[in-house]
Amino acid sequence: MKTGLLWFDDSERQLEEKVLRAAQRYERKFGRSPTLCFTHRSAFEGNEKRPVKRAGTVEVRPGRSVLRYHFWLGVGDETDRSRYCRREADTSEPRE
Repeated sequence: MKTGLLWFDDSERQLEEKVLRAAQRYERKFGRSPTLCFTHRSAFEGNEKRPVKRAGTVEVRPGRSVLRYHFWLGVGDETDRSRYCRREADTSEPRE
């Protein structure tokens, strides 16, 4: 993702609602819908085995450099996917 929108939301809303609100703002600003959102890993409530969620059509992933309560939205590309897939493979449990 080369360009994006950084959104702050420390409300009590659910993760999906926060991302959808940020996606609406992104669409108003850039004229197209985002496909990818990075947020702080704490938003995943300790679910380490399945760190990818969806909010409507937006894929939500943990981002290493994203601060708590922040959401970085944009249009993902293959580079984002390959980086994530490598990292996901590295964090999986060892096979027997």
